[in-house]
Amino acid sequence: MPAPKFKSEASSNSCNNKKHVRQDLYEVLGVGRNSTDHEIKSAYRKLALKYHPDKNANDPEAADMFKEVTFSYNILSDPDKRRQYDSAGFEAIELERQELELDLSSLGAVNTMFAALFSKLGVPIKTTVSATVLEEALNGAVTICPLLVGQPVTRKVEKQCAHFYSITIKEDEAQAGFVCRVQSSEKSKFKLLYFDREENGGLSLALQEDSAKTGKVTSAGMFFLSFPVYRLDPIISSVTSKDPDATFFKKLDGFQPCEITELKAGTHVFAVYGDNFFKSASYTIEALCAAQFTEEKEYLRAVEAQILTKRAELSKFETEYREVLAQFTEMTSRYAQEMQAIDQLLKQRNEIHASYTNRPPLKRSISKGKGQGSFKEAGEECQTEGLLIGGGKTFESWCELQSRCSSWTRGMVTLVELHSKGQC
Repeated sequence: MPAPKFKSEASSNSCNNKKHVRQDLYEVLGVGRNSTDHEIKSAYRKLALKYHPDKNANDPEAADMFKEVTFSYNILSDPDKRRQYDSAGFEAIELERQELELDLSSLGAVNTMFAALFSKLGVPIKTTVSATVLEEALNGAVTICPLLVGQPVTRKVEKQCAHFYSITIKEDEAQAGFVCRVQSSEKSKFKLLYFDREENGGLSLALQEDSAKTGKVTSAGMFFLSFPVYRLDPIISSVTSKDPDATFFKKLDGFQPCEITELKAGTHVFAVYGDNFFKSASYTIEALCAAQFTEEKEYLRAVEAQILTKRAELSKFETEYREVLAQFTEMTSRYAQEMQAIDQLLKQRNEIHASYTNRPPLKRSISKGKGQGSFKEAGEECQTEGLLIGGGKTFESWCELQSRCSSWTRGMVTLVELHSKGQC
């Protein structure tokens, strides 16, 4: 089932016959055209927090700016759409197909219930971290608990709330690589967050990883291994289409590189955000040094390299597949037409054969006796013609006379035979 779409402002304005003139996407976010993905995301988080409806309930201009910021980020955060926009502007992108992230904390009970229902039915609902949580983090008004490397912690976090953790990484651990993983045996929905420390001491959201089902648990992880590591966006990868082939060929579109590949020695802040619709999320968080996972690191690098190769091959394969599929469809259609034509000709042939044997037979009377039958037929003809036989006698009288004549004839034959023998 396809994900619900939220029409952009340009679409809604078109209903009023007013063409909305959009600002340059980079200008909206206040970044340059050569900005990195991390810089774009950081600018978006700050502006989204500034213009969020929760903080500007009665300010329509802020609401419009929030839409512009979100729209701009949705384009520039997608490599393909950003490339299309850079080459041909707004004409190269589909405005009405942009999706917005939902802040569940700002939804009413009814809307939250509908969002939960769609999610239960398998519709991917893209959610965002509550503006309240982001604002508190930016203002340094959050409680941060220490998390030791190699010592997992199990807790419950309320919906649309977050638990913050500080992890201190040594120099050798930073060089070996670092992993932060969270999982829930109750299959709760959550987000794993990583924050940058601002100059004023506040925290700004830098990375976000949504939980995904892996076997009997839900899990999310961030890998800082000093080489490019990729993440698979569950929303992009799970979007379905009416064309099942298109769904397959888009399967790896959400396979994108992580913005941060390594962490320096020092203290870093992570958080677990409860993303359930109605209840708290149970989870276990653990920080690990990758020094003991040397083989796994190399294996991960090799597998992800193969995935990248497959993604490139899929593009070429799709072109070849579409061409062959078109030929196959044409041949299948011709096959059905030829079969229908042959069946029709054979049917006509059978009907012609049947015309020689299925004509009604000639009517013939079946006689019980040769003489009786002929005399009866003759009598019937005489009656039909209105003739009288033997001085006005009917057919029955004539038959009696005929019988008597036969007896007389047989007697005469007997007398002749006796006379010839001298016995008479």
